[in-house]
Amino acid sequence: MSNVSFHEYSKLDAAQKAALLRRSETDISSFIEKVMPILEAVKTEGDAALARFGRELDKADVSEATLKVTEAEFDAAFSLVEPEVIKAVEYAIRNIRHFHEEQKPEAMWMKEIRPGAYAGDRFTPIQSVALYVPRGKGSFPSVTMMTSVPAVVAGVPNIAIVTPPAPDGSVDAATLVAARLAGVETVYKVGGAQAVAAVAYGTQTIKPAFKIVGPGSPWVVAAKRLLAGVIDTGVPAGPSEGMIFADDTVHGGLAALDLLIEAEHGPDSSAYLVTHSRRVAEEALAALPEHWARMTEQRVKFSREVLTGKCGGIVLTSSDEESYEFVNAYAPEHLEILSKDPFSHLSHITEAAEILMGLHTPVSIANFCLGPNAVLPTSRWARSFGPLSVTDFVKRSSIGYVTASAYPEFAKHAHELALYEGFSSHANAVSPVRDVYLKKGS
Repeated sequence: MSNVSFHEYSKLDAAQKAALLRRSETDISSFIEKVMPILEAVKTEGDAALARFGRELDKADVSEATLKVTEAEFDAAFSLVEPEVIKAVEYAIRNIRHFHEEQKPEAMWMKEIRPGAYAGDRFTPIQSVALYVPRGKGSFPSVTMMTSVPAVVAGVPNIAIVTPPAPDGSVDAATLVAARLAGVETVYKVGGAQAVAAVAYGTQTIKPAFKIVGPGSPWVVAAKRLLAGVIDTGVPAGPSEGMIFADDTVHGGLAALDLLIEAEHGPDSSAYLVTHSRRVAEEALAALPEHWARMTEQRVKFSREVLTGKCGGIVLTSSDEESYEFVNAYAPEHLEILSKDPFSHLSHITEAAEILMGLHTPVSIANFCLGPNAVLPTSRWARSFGPLSVTDFVKRSSIGYVTASAYPEFAKHAHELALYEGFSSHANAVSPVRDVYLKKGS
């Protein structure tokens, strides 16, 4: 396994360390150029462009008349999906709903800032949201659950899923099952950049949304970037990335097992094992062949490309402190802390979208059914963004209320500041002129 990328962190110079932070879609300039005409076509042609791109780009049997999933297609999906899979979806949705209901902010709060003066926040649902569910390298009912449940919990009245169709023009059956069980029954057979354009501009069939959330390919990332002035593009979620932090209390074979979780998503994924233990690193290398032997051929191909390329492999550090340095610099989407005492490391990790603790919390459990959202910021956006949540589906309004008894003191200070900044109308509104009108109205 000498072809697996192996880096001794303390021996790298600044440029080499910076290269380890690179993701596959960091430079999407080539996609920007390809996406622009797609967006323009959808804007001007609507459904006709969506159907054409579905046939040309997705190689799918779709037409303008079949862009929306029918009730019959939803019903049929439940007979196509194995009962055990449906039970797993139901189990996951219960946990995801429980977590997000706990996360939901109270509808309004107000506190007395000074005697007689109150201020607070009010939260109301975003009125229209689109959920992007990818399909290119697999089917993802898990993404459907992770995006649909918090939107429903938040009370969004208009929720639509956009997802690429299969060659026969169908939508993944488990995705439809997950959507219905989560409480969403508007699904469109549209993917890629054209899907982002459709929900941004609207078409004859698809109503425009105020926001779109969900992970996607570089095509989707490029479209979101170009349309950020038209639609809120939410958490910046691109190709998958995982990092396994392992100390010397664990077996490297376990670290290798979990390293492959995100690596198998596709060749544009990123996956690193970081450890200061050479034993752990060597055990991980030795275990990879037996793990690959249990995987499907396609997933082996994907994960090999990641682990032998520029966006994955093993990073051997000289200490836990150096491992923390790399983790925080990388700001991974998914981070596992593999240790018999994971909480001893937690306070040292400040830059990660998801932190999974201990030997029994692999990314698999979090991705599917633990409860916290698995739609996470990628490409170092974990430095300023968090996971998708109920709060991504509500908007916050500030609330203020000043009573008559509290008004004079506030007016005095506001008047001084308004004059200093040169705003005469601001000043007049809290001057004796207001007092005259207040007396007239009493």
